[in-house]
Amino acid sequence: MAVKEYDIVVVGGGPGGLTAGLYAARANRKTISIEKFQPGGQIANTEDVEDYPGFEHILGGELAQKMANHAKKFGLEITSDEVTEIYSEGKHRMVITASGDIYKARAVIISTGGSPNHINVPGEKEFAGRGVSYCAICDGAFFRNQVIAVVGGGDAAVEEAMFLTKYGSKVYLIHRRDELRAQKVIQNRAFANSKMEFVWNTVVESINGENRVQSLSLRNVKTGEKSALEVGAIFIFVGFVPNSNITRELLAKDKNGYIITNDRMETSIKGIFACGDVRSQLVRQITNAVGDGTTAAVAAEKYIEELDD
Repeated sequence: MAVKEYDIVVVGGGPGGLTAGLYAARANRKTISIEKFQPGGQIANTEDVEDYPGFEHILGGELAQKMANHAKKFGLEITSDEVTEIYSEGKHRMVITASGDIYKARAVIISTGGSPNHINVPGEKEFAGRGVSYCAICDGAFFRNQVIAVVGGGDAAVEEAMFLTKYGSKVYLIHRRDELRAQKVIQNRAFANSKMEFVWNTVVESINGENRVQSLSLRNVKTGEKSALEVGAIFIFVGFVPNSNITRELLAKDKNGYIITNDRMETSIKGIFACGDVRSQLVRQITNAVGDGTTAAVAAEKYIEELDD
């Protein structure tokens, strides 16, 4: 199969990837974004977005389409495929896809994001975006003065549950064990929070409702006792896996598998940059993904200039 040559290949088409593609194409670099699903990444499947500047309220799919159209206006090519491998070949970076296409690039920007772990119970998929969430910062404000459930027992689950007490009238933390895995200092803060209640040794068996989440079916793993809990939302924090294992060469990552970059979004491999949720950082929001994408594109452009010199 013929090798397709580009200045910059962006792997991923979420907010970070589309922004990187926009800036790279706007700099007159031949650029393509390869996205496994539809342009926009996870926000394309998000019901409401109200924390992106300039839009008090916008459907996730609409925002994703606006971003894609804007990037294409400047010449970004967008194709649907899955990247399976990236490797170096001299001064070029080679990108291989599941369909067998080969892309030869002078720089690659990885913006593959990641995926939250699911609890895989009835109702989880059906009510995604309608009371089932994996991001407290994104969706907490939609459930003001409602009863909220959080599933998990690690640092993220406990911290996000405390954050949700800003909005919810009550926050139940449901954990399959009888003690939390979170750091003690975080646990102590949670135990001292009057809005939080802990449901120990318990798992969610189903998420129930009509047009939105209305209740949970629970089971105590020690006694087998079953119960119901009325809630307006359930936030699931049982781990997040970055999609970072696509480079043939050893790429520096943190202990959780996120790609380590410097302030220019450069990875440990020359000519490969990373942005958005796949990158090791404090928060994972649309806004910082867009900022990352901007920096990555500008840095990739300067890297190519240095190659030319």
